[in-house]
Amino acid sequence: MHHFHYKKNELYCEDVPIASIAKRVGTPFYVYSHATLKRHFDAFDGAFSDVKHLTCYSMKSNSNKALLALFAGRGGGVDIVSGGELYRALNAGVDPGKIVFSGVGKSVQDLEYAVSSQILMFNVESPQELLKLNDVALRSGQKARISIRVNPDVDPKTHPYISTGLKENKFGIGVEEALGQYEKATKLDGLDVVGVSCHIGSQLTQTSPFVDALRKLKELIAQLKDMNISIRYLDLGGGLGITYDSEMPPQPSEYARDIKSELASTDWTLILEPGRVIVGNAGALVTKVLYAKTSHEKNFFVVDAAMNDLMRPSLYGAYHGIQPVKRNPGEKLTADIVGPICESGDFLAKDRQVEPLAPEDLIAVMSAGAYGFSMSSTYNSRPRVCEVMVKEDRFEIIRQRETFEDLVRGESIPDFLTVG
Repeated sequence: MHHFHYKKNELYCEDVPIASIAKRVGTPFYVYSHATLKRHFDAFDGAFSDVKHLTCYSMKSNSNKALLALFAGRGGGVDIVSGGELYRALNAGVDPGKIVFSGVGKSVQDLEYAVSSQILMFNVESPQELLKLNDVALRSGQKARISIRVNPDVDPKTHPYISTGLKENKFGIGVEEALGQYEKATKLDGLDVVGVSCHIGSQLTQTSPFVDALRKLKELIAQLKDMNISIRYLDLGGGLGITYDSEMPPQPSEYARDIKSELASTDWTLILEPGRVIVGNAGALVTKVLYAKTSHEKNFFVVDAAMNDLMRPSLYGAYHGIQPVKRNPGEKLTADIVGPICESGDFLAKDRQVEPLAPEDLIAVMSAGAYGFSMSSTYNSRPRVCEVMVKEDRFEIIRQRETFEDLVRGESIPDFLTVG
């Protein structure tokens, strides 16, 4: 249960009618269920309660401060990929000692900020980054704790755009190269080698790729031990999938069972980086029908949300369920749900069986809590939408809707365009 449900043909989030939120905040907007967020975090974190571990929520999936504060309050840390995400995390009260920094393109400024913040660990992704981080740490008079992100060349069996653990992907350092880089790292005075990490992809719907990757990491750690390099942290990344349509991903308990069965008698602290599995089905994008249109015998419903608000359908051809906020029983029709942006790729659903809709009707685009708002933009000068969190029978705006003034904040017209 994700706490989005119907009462007398009206869609609710927990105990709040979606329509009442729309009446107060306007459309489009993202809405998140507090109960679902809490339950999903606890289910994942609790599945590893009998082993040493740290659940570092993957911020890129949804970086709203309210969500970060919720997870931090339940003992969680975060996985970050930029200085901006570090700022958000610290601003939300996340313990810097529970922050891991991943990403292939960390700038010097990002590294300096993270070193000075004394985060738990850097997941280093290239030989040049290793040297750059060492220089930054030496200048700061501190040691930076590191793991090397190893690319295990495991097929995650997911969409190619979100596959990250194959040889042709840009992420990490190959297993065959990793030993040399670890040996080099132990000789750099600014670094403290503490871990091994990997992340093979996103939206995985079976556990076998995780197990395959873990077995390769165990072999690597054994070789490191022979080199007198002691590993304290094993970062397995994230990637566990959710149900968007008909997928049947494993439950966190099944995932944990298979991971833990490979770790018997080891003493590493597991670092886990769930994102989508925590927030994906905890959120929906609510939008209003502007026009119903038929063209060349094809039906369109033009809504006020667009690809700039939810990029996944246009970017990946991703499926999101469409639910009417007020059910209108009748013969369903096949239609595209499209937005106002001047791109043929601006759609939220294609050739979808939907109930009859009319202008002013509300629909909810489901499973939008992950990679929804966090990937949104102001393309076509469309202000970004507001975000709302519901808890039981009340809700609060956790991000204000942007205004037209916000769109031009920071812009200026140079003098040479207005003089002469």
